[in-house]
Amino acid sequence: MHHFEEELTCSICYSIFEDPRVLPCSHTFCRNCLENVIQLSSNFSIWRPLRISLKCPNCRSVVEIPADGTESLPINFALKAIIEKCQQEDHSDVATCSEHYRQPLNVYCLLDRKLVCGHCLTIGKHNGHPIDDLQSAYTKEKETFGKLLEQLTDKHWTNVCLLIEKLKEQKSQCESIVQDDRKAVAQYFKKLGEILEHKKQALLMALDEMNTHILEEYEPLIEKLKKIREEQLELMSLHTSIKKEESPLIFLEKVNGLHQRIKALKQKELPDVKPVEIHPRIGHLLKDVWSKTKIGQINKILTPEIKLIPKEKLCSKDSGKEARDSEELLQPVNPFAVLLLLMMMTAVTLFSFHRPMLSVVIEDIRTYISEFLLLIYRDFVTRLQNTVDVLDHMFNLLMGNFRENCFF
Repeated sequence: MHHFEEELTCSICYSIFEDPRVLPCSHTFCRNCLENVIQLSSNFSIWRPLRISLKCPNCRSVVEIPADGTESLPINFALKAIIEKCQQEDHSDVATCSEHYRQPLNVYCLLDRKLVCGHCLTIGKHNGHPIDDLQSAYTKEKETFGKLLEQLTDKHWTNVCLLIEKLKEQKSQCESIVQDDRKAVAQYFKKLGEILEHKKQALLMALDEMNTHILEEYEPLIEKLKKIREEQLELMSLHTSIKKEESPLIFLEKVNGLHQRIKALKQKELPDVKPVEIHPRIGHLLKDVWSKTKIGQINKILTPEIKLIPKEKLCSKDSGKEARDSEELLQPVNPFAVLLLLMMMTAVTLFSFHRPMLSVVIEDIRTYISEFLLLIYRDFVTRLQNTVDVLDHMFNLLMGNFRENCFF
């Protein structure tokens, strides 16, 4: 079809003829194209004549068209048959428009620098663009084609190559920095893990030592009391068997022996069990010290020495600075000094109405005396509590001895 493409193309729409109609001047155009031309011409007419005058787009001669319009114009059947026959043939080498079905790409758009079909120029998005025929466009582009190589080899592309090398170098540097940082992270956390593991093992070892100490401290006492308890049960069994003895002589002998053994058993010294406290508590240490320590300072935390400390001793240690200050204040106190201070306060108060300037001094003396009396009260309460604890302990011991005597 491309061999006759120019002959089969409408000179108005530059597309393959559709419904070709012949004018009286023998030139052929698409019916729709003629309708558009007539429509434009009729816009300037005040009335509608019986016959329509039309200037041929090719030869520019004026022809008359019946009032019925293009419908009365003869059809170019020969041209139509040729077009239909060519369109039925499948030619893979003929490029057609992707937007308009089976329309050949036979015009070159100079604005968009691409091949278009006639419909693209008339009703498509290339309407009004400057165009050129294929051969002319080919010749012009062939002449300027050599200049494209100059554009591809100028300084711009040298700069592109240099930029590529610079970017590669920066990329390599950044990757090297990232790798170094990865190594630093791995080494840091490896060292940190080793420090934490060392601290963990040290704390666990301290706890194991404490556990061993507890066993050494309590196991002998527990074994000793178990033996006493076993001997007690043995004497109870002996008591039952003696009770069944009917011979007075044998009964008295065995009872005497039982008395001696019970007396000896009760005279055995019992361990003095005092409430103790494990100090320091590792859980508290982790919460109060470890959780508040910076990561870089963890290595400097010393492993504590865990001990069993009596609760009284621990309380005295934990009573704080206030208790120590109270004791220090109470030790040097002299009752006569207190009496002297009271007399001075009374004297100053009596003469205060003559000397208003002493009001500040009086207030200070009152404050000091109040604090002093508060310290005395605290000391009294502490000593009273200690006395109550001792009495309670003694009462428990007496009740235990009383129960054992009643039992036997």
